[in-house]
Amino acid sequence: MIPHQMVWLIFLLPLFSFVIIAFVVRPLVRPESRIAGYITIAAIGGSLALSIWALFSVMAAPHHEIPVPDITWVVIEDGVTIHLGLIMDSLTAVMLIVVTVVSLMVQIYSQGYMHGDPGYHRYYAFMSLFTMSMLGLVLADNLVFMFVFWEMVGLCSYFLIGFWFHKPSAADAAKKAFIVTRLGDFGFLAGILLLYLNTGTFDIHELHELAITGVLAGTVLTWAAIGIFAGAVGKSAQFPLHVWLPDAMEGPTPVSALIHAATMVAAGVFLVARMFPLFQHSTEALTTVAIIGGITAIFAASMGLVMNDIKRVLAYSTISQLGYMMLGLGTGGVAIGIFHLFNHAFFKALLFLGAGSVNHATGTFDMRLMGGLRKYMPWTYVTFVIASLSIAGIWPLSGFWSKDEVVISAFASQPVLFYLAMITVFMTAFYMFRAVFMTFGGEYRGGAPDAHGHGGQESHHGQPHESPRVMTIPLIILAVLSIFSGLWNVTGHFGAFMGHGETHGFLEGLFHPFTLSLPWISLILAGLGILLAYAMYSKFWISAERVGGMFKPLHTLFYRKYWFDELYENIIVKNALFRGLFGGFEQFDNKAVDGAVNGVANGVIASGRAIRYAQTGQLQLYGLFMGIGILAIIFVIYFFG
Repeated sequence: MIPHQMVWLIFLLPLFSFVIIAFVVRPLVRPESRIAGYITIAAIGGSLALSIWALFSVMAAPHHEIPVPDITWVVIEDGVTIHLGLIMDSLTAVMLIVVTVVSLMVQIYSQGYMHGDPGYHRYYAFMSLFTMSMLGLVLADNLVFMFVFWEMVGLCSYFLIGFWFHKPSAADAAKKAFIVTRLGDFGFLAGILLLYLNTGTFDIHELHELAITGVLAGTVLTWAAIGIFAGAVGKSAQFPLHVWLPDAMEGPTPVSALIHAATMVAAGVFLVARMFPLFQHSTEALTTVAIIGGITAIFAASMGLVMNDIKRVLAYSTISQLGYMMLGLGTGGVAIGIFHLFNHAFFKALLFLGAGSVNHATGTFDMRLMGGLRKYMPWTYVTFVIASLSIAGIWPLSGFWSKDEVVISAFASQPVLFYLAMITVFMTAFYMFRAVFMTFGGEYRGGAPDAHGHGGQESHHGQPHESPRVMTIPLIILAVLSIFSGLWNVTGHFGAFMGHGETHGFLEGLFHPFTLSLPWISLILAGLGILLAYAMYSKFWISAERVGGMFKPLHTLFYRKYWFDELYENIIVKNALFRGLFGGFEQFDNKAVDGAVNGVANGVIASGRAIRYAQTGQLQLYGLFMGIGILAIIFVIYFFG
């Protein structure tokens, strides 16, 4: 059994790494040194080892939970106490494995990808803090503690998306991500305050019990759950707050892999899973989660069909898969949604790192300038195809088992959403293998004309070549996980371990499709999507240009991303009414809020200055004031005594 002190170390180790790199290594060590990477890898490797220990301990523990003593943080009058506490249950244990495995692979890969970058130490400092923030979010046992880490995850994503801040596009993308996710965070904070106002507690376990027993119910429960879901919509880029995630591709590719697989976007899905008893006892809130998830899945997939930037294809794929997870939570429960998150983390991290490997060789992310790379980059090619097959839901890879659990639960609960999910299966397979054939099939089309690599650094690649072993070994490890991670659900053990919902299990799944046709239908649709991509982008039996011309209005709609960016830019950012409203808020903040604070500060300074002038050091003056004081006391006693 893991000692509770070791549980704290899971997220403290990356914090120590951040402190050492930020305050010791970065000021004192030359940028070309790799010591920052080694420190980060060691810290996250330690967190992974402790997470594995914790997972086995949770598996062996009664009710699959290990008690961790709280630390008193804040004591307020009237008996209100806020604790620093951790939850170590099955949900936490699974998420710790996801975060630490993916983060460790990303940090190792980054040793090759970020080599020579002048911001190398800064990069690893932020990556350590980012990983620490997500681990703290996963472990937190009360909403205040969770919200602190929630905001730290957003702050770190801002730093890392805008890592190459000298590029205006990167700086703008960082600001966009920060502002859009704040809209969702406002709902999350409102939900937290509503819960506290009606229950007097921030403790997650207590809130679960109040919802289960019916003490917390009705309108309060529904609005609190929807407020919490609003936070998840922002962080997990669900419709309509999805617009920040494609632009987040401006950050380094390993950052994209971490954001899309294990940290930022996974935080929203985790939040809904952590607070699931509240949603479970509010039909309206749970239905909202399922509907938003189903709409997001097909909505994002449609945009992935037409993008030419490989990272943007993967970005829309992430939004779509997150919609699947929300759909799984809304229709099937925690086990199904988190099982897909668990499998998705490995193949999505692999896809992004594969895209980074391709960029490392060609200097571009534009698939129209690639082609033929399977001959030059065999390891990247094979691992990328494995991940693409997994995300398409091809048997027996991991994505098949979790995606079909979502499809089956949607069919049983929300038939309309089931049909949306099945269409998305076809679209996912098509756009992923469109990317495979455009990138690795045919002949090489020359790469970036200016031969510039990532981050604006000169990439002397010339002819395409395979990435170094420090980059390909993480690809291979993630490929193995993309094949076998679904085996955890042998005989439905994953669902039993999570304690929420049911899953069909691997062994049952081998025979279940013969009596329940849904997985086979899903598999056939995925196969048809792959076949269509093969016909259009490998054999050219069908002209992609002609198909685009036949459906030009739809192609334009998808390519312009439904004009959501223009909508938000013109309606909210540039609209005179909103500009005036926001300007009024700014003036109130500057004049009223800041003015009051500054006025109090100036008053204290002025009074201190007056008292200082009275302290002259002259004994005669002190004696005079003492005499005046004595006379004043005598006067008060004589007349008012």
